[in-house]
Amino acid sequence: MKMSLLASAVLTSLVSTKAIAAPVSGVIVDNNNLPISNARIHYHGKKQHVLSNSKGEFTIELDTSGQLHISKNSYLDQRIEVTLEQPNLNIVLDAAAIESVVVYASGLHKNNMEMVSPVSVLSGDQLKNKAQATLGETLKGIPGVNSTYFGPVASSPIIRGMDGPRVKVMQNGLDTSDASRIGPDHATTTESLTAEQIEVLRGPVTLLYGSGAIGGVVNVVDQRIPTSQLDSLSGAFDVRYDSGSNAQTQALALKGGKSNFNFHFDASNRNSDNTRTPDFTFEHDDGDKEVLSEIENTFLESTTYNIGTSYIADHFTAGIFYSKLDSDYGIPGHDHGHDEHDEHDEHDEHDEHDEHDEQDEQEYPVFARMKQERTQALFIWTPHHDIIEKVEAKFGYTNYQHAEIEGDEVGTLFKNDSLESRITVEHNINKWHGVLGFHNLTSEYEAVGEEAFTPASVTKQHALFILEERQLNDVTIELGARFEDYKLTSDNLETGHGEHEHEHEEHDSKESFSQSFNNLSFSAGAVYQFAKGYSASFSLTHSQRAPSSAELLSNGIHIATGTYDLGAAYEIENETDDHIELHFEPEDIKQETANNIDFTLRKYTGNFGFTANLFYNDINDYYHQQNTGYVFDAHSNELVRADMLCCSDEEAMVVYQFNTANARLYGFELDSHYQLNNNMMVKVFADSITAKLDDDSYIPRIPSNKLGSSFKLQNQNWDFDMTVTHYLSHNRLAQYETKTDAYTLVDFGFSYYLNALGTDSTLFIRANNITDKLGFVHNSFIKEQAPLPGRNFTIGIRGDF
Repeated sequence: MKMSLLASAVLTSLVSTKAIAAPVSGVIVDNNNLPISNARIHYHGKKQHVLSNSKGEFTIELDTSGQLHISKNSYLDQRIEVTLEQPNLNIVLDAAAIESVVVYASGLHKNNMEMVSPVSVLSGDQLKNKAQATLGETLKGIPGVNSTYFGPVASSPIIRGMDGPRVKVMQNGLDTSDASRIGPDHATTTESLTAEQIEVLRGPVTLLYGSGAIGGVVNVVDQRIPTSQLDSLSGAFDVRYDSGSNAQTQALALKGGKSNFNFHFDASNRNSDNTRTPDFTFEHDDGDKEVLSEIENTFLESTTYNIGTSYIADHFTAGIFYSKLDSDYGIPGHDHGHDEHDEHDEHDEHDEHDEHDEQDEQEYPVFARMKQERTQALFIWTPHHDIIEKVEAKFGYTNYQHAEIEGDEVGTLFKNDSLESRITVEHNINKWHGVLGFHNLTSEYEAVGEEAFTPASVTKQHALFILEERQLNDVTIELGARFEDYKLTSDNLETGHGEHEHEHEEHDSKESFSQSFNNLSFSAGAVYQFAKGYSASFSLTHSQRAPSSAELLSNGIHIATGTYDLGAAYEIENETDDHIELHFEPEDIKQETANNIDFTLRKYTGNFGFTANLFYNDINDYYHQQNTGYVFDAHSNELVRADMLCCSDEEAMVVYQFNTANARLYGFELDSHYQLNNNMMVKVFADSITAKLDDDSYIPRIPSNKLGSSFKLQNQNWDFDMTVTHYLSHNRLAQYETKTDAYTLVDFGFSYYLNALGTDSTLFIRANNITDKLGFVHNSFIKEQAPLPGRNFTIGIRGDF
């Protein structure tokens, strides 16, 4: 009985809140003692906030001692400890040379200048100006970030030379659960135009988000579940046209609330034709050369809509949203006998063709039909206890499918159903501020069809993680660890050359595969404010990653890349020149282990500001694809040595296999700017990446280094910007790669601000690649067939109401 009473008392102590409320008032000014209006004063641990008035004054109700977080664009954030008996506050905000933005993916609601890990955030007009149809193309201008560029319709982010299963792409803190990390032709399911901000965390972020973040994280924040009380109806719209692909885009967002209830709705639609390029010469597999002026089969038809709602009380928030995406897009990079397919409507209407005959050699352009339905829920409890600040739970369910269609038939269908949960407890214990969490992800993947190069599999991840920080005068220390149980299972695994008839019956055997891994990650870092307006951060990270299903078990034709993909669990045995055996040997499977060092130097006050990053990543058992020197002969359904083919065969596909080797990736990133006066600013940015294996050979498909500068001129009603980006020639080549020449892209934009029909509107025009320069992306699987778009103009109008 005594133990029961004691437990009850402890529980009551943890969850109790103080009923006494007291107002805390103050004034916010700048360094010249001038009032700052519309500064946001947030009571840490409580969802409500207030804004300062035109005199810089504010009053906020407190029900316990805590912390006020004061933020305002173009000023440095301040965090102030307050009590119920707090006298009036006089808060001075310093002007920032770097815009201060809260990073939702930080785990501890830090801004971009407080973080140990290097981070970049696109938001506001900057995000709207850079928004493209794909996430990779939207982010590729950020130092250290590039695009896989499978044409302009399917491009995912590359961070410091790493992509695929090493870069976690998230939406509001949970995995997007699409198939974009399986193959470069699979587009991401995010929409940049309706996003509030996009965060890019470079380097290992495995502590919070799992082994799939060993290279970095991209988090798309869209506030589909409102987490701040909305008192009136508001919205935004964006309508634009792009001449380079005859693209029409429309986006609309609405939000509002009343009596603690809130709602959010947004929708977007894109339609475009093939993308025009400067003239380039393409050599077909049969040796014929052709001069082209567009990337064939790059049409896009995409529609999204999302609806969410929330209930917000003083100490509790609950919300849910539902989203749906339908997208048809061409998959470029295929040689179809020089047939003309300029209009993408041919994918749906084939009246001009005879009934399809399986023996007919006529081929149709391959296009993807992607669908996704996603539901995500959020629960937040803020007890305002001395120890527990916030308990947050996120749940997401995603149903995804990607069909590759040739003519009017589905050739291959990829499916993925995933269920993810994430529960965190934010706390303060003996001057340590941190978050303790549990993360669970179950993904059921299936591929059906002739080109199902990856087998059906089930991936399960269960993890515990902790991240702690402590302030010691001018130094903030950060420590973290994560333990992750990872299990990969695949039944009825085809261990031959795919679903084909073989001369050697032993290749047709089916097996089951199951493997568990324990991934351990930990980090230690610190941020040192060594002078006013300057900081330096240093971090050491140890991360482990289990190989993905594609890296281990691939065995088949990858139609989009025109290759035969083979996983690391297979072994090619060349018994004789005309007899090659393929064996399934999954006994020696290794985890990928990365040891990363990051150093960041920032200057964030005054007219001159910069962020400079240096990094070194030493990775053991790095999984990568290499050309094996073999090809898959579709006529004989056999693997043969490439030099043994008697003649050029259009249906012979190069065999790329995943192998492991120790690797080193190192380089730097620079982002700086100088405010010439109140109206003009100049920026300089650059990045460099070197990626080598332990035999001193280069890792395949590493992005070219870039160097650029931009100029921005602002006036009261308009602004102008111009950016020049130079991509250096790439001659540090892996085996079978070809040199990529240097090129320079010149872009400019003009925006005019007006008040029309009761809305704050912006008329804009942007010109990309104004010099019509021919440029090829070195890291693209289809580099020779898909150059960058030529000169194109985007005109449009966007507004808020």
